[in-house]
Amino acid sequence: MSGKTELGYIGTGLMGAPMATRLIDAGNPVTVWNRTAEKAEPLVQRGATLGASAADVAAKSDIVFMCLTDTAAVREAVFGETGIAKGARKGSVLVDFSSIQPEATRDMAARLKDEAGMEWIDAPVSGGVPGAEMGTLAIMAGGDAASFDRVTPFVLQMAARFTLMGPIGAGQTTKLCNQVIVGCTMAVLAEAARLATNAGVDAQRLPEALAGGFADSKPLQLFVPRMVNAQHEPPLGHVYTMLKDLDSVCDLARSCTSPVPFTAMAAEQFRLLTVRGGATADALEIFKLSAPTDL
Repeated sequence: MSGKTELGYIGTGLMGAPMATRLIDAGNPVTVWNRTAEKAEPLVQRGATLGASAADVAAKSDIVFMCLTDTAAVREAVFGETGIAKGARKGSVLVDFSSIQPEATRDMAARLKDEAGMEWIDAPVSGGVPGAEMGTLAIMAGGDAASFDRVTPFVLQMAARFTLMGPIGAGQTTKLCNQVIVGCTMAVLAEAARLATNAGVDAQRLPEALAGGFADSKPLQLFVPRMVNAQHEPPLGHVYTMLKDLDSVCDLARSCTSPVPFTAMAAEQFRLLTVRGGATADALEIFKLSAPTDL
């Protein structure tokens, strides 16, 4: 044993790989696992240890970080035949960076604590791939304060902001609020950029022209040039992820009688984009929905 806190990372995809890279580069002992093993290979070459399964990662780790696509993937990684619960050290902590439903988070956290004695922090992230690469992510958390404090030094190696919003599930609820803003903003920016283009104004100059005014924002500066120039590789985020989150917003809103008319409208636009461009399209391709056609 090195005397250092042993870390695990499960899910080394679009977001997970750069986040795990930052942990490795900071000198932490990190064991990684991904369902598609080749996606974890660059991390192994960088200094990580390859785990044989999610259970193996948990057995070797004091803190396990996880970043997966949806609730079903999280449930399988935690409670599957070779899942985290099968190998977890009692008293260890699972930090879930995935964006999933708050109620599912609460149910799984209670089950994991009961079956394996492992704590759960729900910690969905915002900032996209650029934020993951640069360590500027905003991460919103739910869980008990002691577990939050224990994982904070390591999370802040991957993020600029880590905020405890309340008990388990509060992080996921906060992320849904974030996605209301981001998803609707993408739709509005696509609308503004198309209006500029159709009216004969160079939409690429909107970020420059509006900088410093009330319409200025990080999404304006980052999204509009990528939309107008059709710069979608690497994607900032897949459309299926955005649609999943916006549908979760609508589900939560129904459960607490909260009106979300703009979110519902944005969700339908991303659903249309899924039909036209495929589930793995870049979410910023929403700009293409309003492009003139020959029909």
